[in-house]
Amino acid sequence: QVQLVESGGGLVQAGDSLKLSCAASGLPFTTISMGWFRQAPGKEREFVAAVTWSGDNAYYADSVKGRFTISRGNAKNTVDLQMNSLKPEDTALYYCAAPAPTGPALTNSNVGRLNLYDYWGQGTRVTVSS
Repeated sequence: QVQLVESGGGLVQAGDSLKLSCAASGLPFTTISMGWFRQAPGKEREFVAAVTWSGDNAYYADSVKGRFTISRGNAKNTVDLQMNSLKPEDTALYYCAAPAPTGPALTNSNVGRLNLYDYWGQGTRVTVSS
């Protein structure tokens, strides 16, 4: 059974930092890419960041580029999202996501597609006050 469990969300002020973590189980973690998405109230779920299985390549939404960093720890089956210089518009429910092991490879052109990801966590809430 696949499980993705996010943690680390909270209430912070604009300019603060926060680190989200996702613990994965039931997947061949070291062979698949991992992603982070977010959904703000009243908005559609959107891509935030993704990292390939080796950790060699990372992709970011333009809105977070230069502020967020995705990393993975293959020894512990975890993927983290370090978020710096947080803004009120970063307020959202943040989800960890994983594609099926047999799915297409992650590329710059498909990395943000929701239907590329088959497994989702329950989300962790991030609230940034101004």
